[in-house]
Amino acid sequence: MWPSRKLLDLLQIEIPIIQAPMAGANGSALAIAVSDAGGLGSLPCAMLNEDKMRAEAGNIRQQTANPFSMNFFCHTVTTPTAAQQAAWTERLSPFYAEYGLDPSAIAPAPVRRAFDEGMCALVEDIRPNVVSFHFGLPDASLLARVKAIGARVISSATTVDEARWLEANGCDAIIAQGYEAGGHRGMFLTKDITAQAGSMALLPQVVDAVKVPVIAAGGIADGRGIAAAFALGASGVQIGTAYLFTPQSLISDLHRAALHRAKDDQTVITNVFSGKPARGMLNRVIREVGPISDDAPPFPSAGAALAPLKAKAEEAGSGDFTSLWSGQAAALARDMDARELTNALASDALQRLQQLAGK
Repeated sequence: MWPSRKLLDLLQIEIPIIQAPMAGANGSALAIAVSDAGGLGSLPCAMLNEDKMRAEAGNIRQQTANPFSMNFFCHTVTTPTAAQQAAWTERLSPFYAEYGLDPSAIAPAPVRRAFDEGMCALVEDIRPNVVSFHFGLPDASLLARVKAIGARVISSATTVDEARWLEANGCDAIIAQGYEAGGHRGMFLTKDITAQAGSMALLPQVVDAVKVPVIAAGGIADGRGIAAAFALGASGVQIGTAYLFTPQSLISDLHRAALHRAKDDQTVITNVFSGKPARGMLNRVIREVGPISDDAPPFPSAGAALAPLKAKAEEAGSGDFTSLWSGQAAALARDMDARELTNALASDALQRLQQLAGK
């Protein structure tokens, strides 16, 4: 029924929809719902310790027998210098003064771990069907161990060069992440955010450049987007923002309300929340400090100085200092249970593909 079965057969799933792993915004409940519907649910692990990863993966296994993915970051861990920290604190000092906060009492940033020996050992023990990565791939020796347990490996590319690199270094499928996508860019061979391509341009060029299945990501929130991705050569899609509207997502009420007000021109790429470029909804701190700030310290340490401001603003019902991650197609999303959404997206896409085929 689908124009391409390459991804379905590779991942042993029924619906070529991957739920994007969204650290802090989804846990096992969303992954279970999507996998149970026949897609590929994803568990984001970069902000979890080993005990929490094991518990969440165990919960998925208890509630569905279908394949699921565990997702990890592969960034280079960089400790900011004292000068970088001081510059960032100084940049935010007017906001601290406004809220009556002490900038010397900043707590450490939330942990976002890069894939390491401990995570690899846990993957070997849990043996997920799929392991996905963001910001490239881990060290070759660790990747070899992941592949040795039979897990399929996928990762994000934001350029054709990154896609070729991922294929050459062992990826079984590649996510072509268009400029429209919400959350962190998967960039790892380039830092030039101004040269990033949109999905319509990036996807067919990646499809032409590699032999492995290509998964489209960015700006896809309904059956029209899925059908368009297949028409451009994709073997599947990865969807994130649309799943934030489901009751299984972990986002705050404030974030959920902001998404319901979203329009096409209300998101930007910014580095002010973490130090790496990511797409989120416009708010005060982005307008007044970013969108891209040279003062932001290396990923993920930028978030530490914003945390007290975020807490104070949210107490007053404001998202002025909150990372409201969203892609450009949020206005197309619907309030639905994640299982129902997965099935509805697949049904709509198949009808449109059949119409395109003249059936």
